[in-house]
Amino acid sequence: MDHRDRPARWRVSSHSGHEDCVAVAHFGHIGVRDSKVADGPIVTLSPAAWRALLYGVRPR
Repeated sequence: MDHRDRPARWRVSSHSGHEDCVAVAHFGHIGVRDSKVADGPIVTLSPAAWRALLYGVRPR
């Protein structure tokens, strides 16, 4: 099933300040998009790739 076949619940981080932020949704995979462009492109990541991305950008 393609991610466009089911509705996604997009969420925006509370840390974004509501400017220049991304929206994230879970639909088997993780979708990431520009929160200001709802009909724009979506980057799709596996759950493992999403965890690796978060680990890589987390401050240490």
